[in-house]
Amino acid sequence: MTTIDLNSDIGEGLGHWPMNDDESLLGIITSANIACGFHAGDPSIMRRTCDVAARSGVAIGAHVSYPDLAGFGRRFIDINPTELADVVTYQIGALQAIAIAAGSRVSYVKPHGALYNAIVTHEAQAAAVVAGVAACGPLPLMGLSNSAVLRLATQAGLPTVTESFVDRAYNTDGSLVSRLLPGAVLHDVNFVAARAVRMVTNRSVFAIDGSEIAVEFDSLCVHGDTPEAVQIAGAVRDALTAAQIGLRPFHF
Repeated sequence: MTTIDLNSDIGEGLGHWPMNDDESLLGIITSANIACGFHAGDPSIMRRTCDVAARSGVAIGAHVSYPDLAGFGRRFIDINPTELADVVTYQIGALQAIAIAAGSRVSYVKPHGALYNAIVTHEAQAAAVVAGVAACGPLPLMGLSNSAVLRLATQAGLPTVTESFVDRAYNTDGSLVSRLLPGAVLHDVNFVAARAVRMVTNRSVFAIDGSEIAVEFDSLCVHGDTPEAVQIAGAVRDALTAAQIGLRPFHF
């Protein structure tokens, strides 16, 4: 049976303000990218999220970001590479401690938002992220296929995990359409569910201009910060299961 990992960004509230129904999402997905306090999240949210993930058998990933709480990590920051490496290491270390307290562990690292997009092509920041991850041990690094960060991670001896997005529009070169543009985020539950099945079975997706492009991935992402996140994730899981596609965390 074909199997695939289903991941989502989780724990992106702050203080008394939740982002979404994380507990419901953790009953659907197989890997959780947990915010580490630099774009969202705080120690208590991190602990509660890790507790639920551990009970649910969901793999825990460190969702590391630029230090940008005000911008939710969606603004590019021209940060010194040494500082960026330290920022990444710091966030992983914080989540590692909380995951251990919850009876689990950090299984991988996924950059967030503007940092994720920058290190597709930004060599210096990509190298800094790799250095920050490598300082915490040989943790798998998740990102877009053919990105600078995954190439550098492989050269550094880190395992890599490629992913694609069921609820984001693609440019013809395989990059994600900017969130500043209309149609960048998909909200139609049934459309996204059918798209996910097609992505797994055909290893392709229709770009924003209607052309079909190849995609490579070990994991599919459903964003956790959209109003329909729980409905989309549930519909995607149901559609994959109906197509006899199993769901499980990736393993190394």
